[in-house]
Formats: sequence, structure tokens, C-alpha cells
Amino acid sequence: MKPEPITIELYPYRSLSRKGFIILMSCIAAVSFIAGVAFLLMGAWPVFGFFGLDVVLIWWALKRNYRDAECRENICINDEEITITRMKSRKANQTQRLVRAWAKVRLEEDVERDLVGRLFLSSRNMVTEVGSFLAPYDRKSLAATLRDILARPRI
Repeated sequence: MKPEPITIELYPYRSLSRKGFIILMSCIAAVSFIAGVAFLLMGAWPVFGFFGLDVVLIWWALKRNYRDAECRENICINDEEITITRMKSRKANQTQRLVRAWAKVRLEEDVERDLVGRLFLSSRNMVTEVGSFLAPYDRKSLAATLRDILARPRI
């Protein structure tokens, strides 16, 4: 009987909920409108349009952030291979397969300055970055988890 593979799902953390987004945009729009009207009454009517442009640009940036948050990475580890599947919004899924027996975990880390860099999985001559959207402490934790899983002779 074959053991079940281990699957790790990675996704970016976003702290602003939909309700928070609406509240934030309402506050920004209200402040911009009030400030714009103040400038309009002083005779600086072009400033009013720039305040509206600011609101539109902030809205666009936050929407783009939400769309980028839809990306996912699945790491599936079984006895023979590691399968990494990347799912991005509006793009086809990308899948990479690494031979588990040759797999190594490499974390770029500067211990003296307490900095954590990129996390790589490699197998022979194939190297791939995983968890690029994770916070540094999450990448460090993921590296430890992956090392622990790969150190086991059988899953």
C-alpha cells in the first residue's frame, strides 16, 4: 500500500478584507473630496481633479494587490518526486517535477544581520524558487519543514 503524498499549499497573506477595503476607500474618497472642495473654493480648481486621480490610483493599486493575491503554489511530495504547481490568476498553471532522491533545500540567509532571502528547491541541475511571496519568517519555517520531510526515508 502506497502512503499518501504530503501536500503543502502556499498562498500570500493579505490582511485587508473586502469590508476593510470598502471602509478604507470610503475614507480616502471622503478626505480627498473634502480637500478638493476646499481647494476648489479657494480658486485652485485643477487640484480638485488631482484629488480624484489619487483616489482612482489608490483603488487601482489595491485591486491589483487583490488580483496578485490569487496566486498559489502547491508542493506535493511523495516517495519518488516533488511536484511544484504554480497557479496564477489569468495564467495557465505551471508544473515542475523534481526527483526526491536528489532534492535539496537551499535558503539564502544572512545570520549575522538576521536576514532571510529566497528559498530554492533543487534536484540535480534543476533549480526552482518556492514561496517567493511569503514573509521571511514563513520562508524560514517552510525551509525547515521541507528539510524535515526530505530527511525521512519514506513518507
